[in-house]
Amino acid sequence: QRKIAIAVDLSDESAYAVRWAVENYLRPGDSVILLHVRPTSVLYGADWGVVDHAVSFDDEESQQKMEDDFDAFTSSKSLDLARPLLESKLPHKIHIVKDHDMKERLCLEVERLGVNALILGSRGFGASKPPARKGRLGSVSDYCVQHCVCPVVVVRYPEESDG
Repeated sequence: QRKIAIAVDLSDESAYAVRWAVENYLRPGDSVILLHVRPTSVLYGADWGVVDHAVSFDDEESQQKMEDDFDAFTSSKSLDLARPLLESKLPHKIHIVKDHDMKERLCLEVERLGVNALILGSRGFGASKPPARKGRLGSVSDYCVQHCVCPVVVVRYPEESDG
């Protein structure tokens, strides 16, 4: 039985990677782990919009409420991402960890969980995107390809012109 991890950051690219894995990679008998590394501060995130950095926490209770609300949002969004797995009746778990370094934590969790392959979506760009290198991997996917102990499948999110 293969154990396959799909790294999700709650973005459209992650949702696409889950659908792609169900349609093209996963097979009966596979065990799937949706792996999400949640930032240690709610002020950071992939696609959750602009956060007012002028927000100040008058007390610890306000800070904790914001953290709890973000945890609930993360769990809810992860369940949404798992829908293609549910529909395909593939056994899966949702594994959420918190860390300030998402790239390193992904690789550490992959090793700790003993997965056979990691699948992750990519926007197709990193910190810099020269026009001549349109197919460049993002910084997280590039790091995982270089540092994970298992094979890494990078699913490039299709551009609108690609259909």
